Amino acid sequence: MLMKRIIPCLDVHEGRVVKGVNFLNLRDAGDPVEVARVYDEAGADELVFLDITASHEGRDITLDMVRRVAEQCFMPFTVGGGIRTIDDVTKLIQAGAEKVSINTAAVIDPDIVAQTARRFGRCATVVNIDPKRVPREAFESRRRSLPGAGPARDQGPETRGEYIFEVHTHGGRKPTGLDALEYARRVVELGAGEIILTSMDADGTKDGYDIEITRAVAEAVDVPVVASGGCGSPEHMRQVFEQTRADAALAASIFHYGEYSIAQTKQVLIAAGLPIRPAA
Repeated sequence: MLMKRIIPCLDVHEGRVVKGVNFLNLRDAGDPVEVARVYDEAGADELVFLDITASHEGRDITLDMVRRVAEQCFMPFTVGGGIRTIDDVTKLIQAGAEKVSINTAAVIDPDIVAQTARRFGRCATVVNIDPKRVPREAFESRRRSLPGAGPARDQGPETRGEYIFEVHTHGGRKPTGLDALEYARRVVELGAGEIILTSMDADGTKDGYDIEITRAVAEAVDVPVVASGGCGSPEHMRQVFEQTRADAALAASIFHYGEYSIAQTKQVLIAAGLPIRPAA
C-alpha cells in the first residue's frame, strides 16, 4: 500500500513565508530557509514552496531563495510561482527543485505541461489547480466568451447543482471559464504526473479540506492528487484521506504557527490506521 504523504507548504511573498485566508490578509510566518530546515528535520514527507504573488506581479520566482532552501532539504521538494516558459522550469530544476508546480502558465499555454514532462519526466511535472465554487450562470457566460468556444464547450461541465468548480489563476484572482474536472483530465493527458488541488473556498479557513472537489478530482484522474486548503487539525487530514482518494495532504497554518507538529500529526493518522511514514 502506498504511503500517504504529509506536506508542509511554504507560501512565500517578498522573501518571507506567509499565510492568509482565501489568499488574502497575509501574515508573516518566518524565513523560508529556516522553516524548510525545521520541516526537514521534523520528518515531513515533502515540501512545497510557492511564490504566491509572482504570477500576479509578473515577475520570476527568486532562484537564489530556491537554491538556499534546496541546500537545507533532503526531502522531495516542489517549487512553483511565476513559471511562464520551459526555460523557467529548467532554471528551477537546476536550482535544486525536484518537481515544479505550474499553475497560471498551464492555463495560458497548456503545452508547457507537455514540454516539462518531455524534458524532465512526468514525476517532475506538477500542475496546481485552484478551483472555486461559482454560480453556474456566471460560469457558463465566461465559458461561452472563451476564444474558440464551440459545441464541445457548450455541452456543459460535469459538476452538478447550481454552482461550478471553476479554475482560477494569478493566485486565485482571475476566473478562467474552465471546469476543474475537465481541466484536471486535460493536464494529465498532457503529461502532469501530480495535481496539487487548492480549494479557494477552503484556503486558510482551517475548517477542513474541501471533500467534495477533492473526491471528484481524485476520482477523475489516475495520478496522485494533493489535497490543499482548509486544514485546521490532523483530524481534517484523516477525513480527507478516508473520504477521498487523495494521496497527500498539504497544510501550512497548523504547522507554521506551532499548533501541531509533524510528529503529532503523523501519530494521529497512524493511530487511525492510515499508511503513514513515521516522523524522524
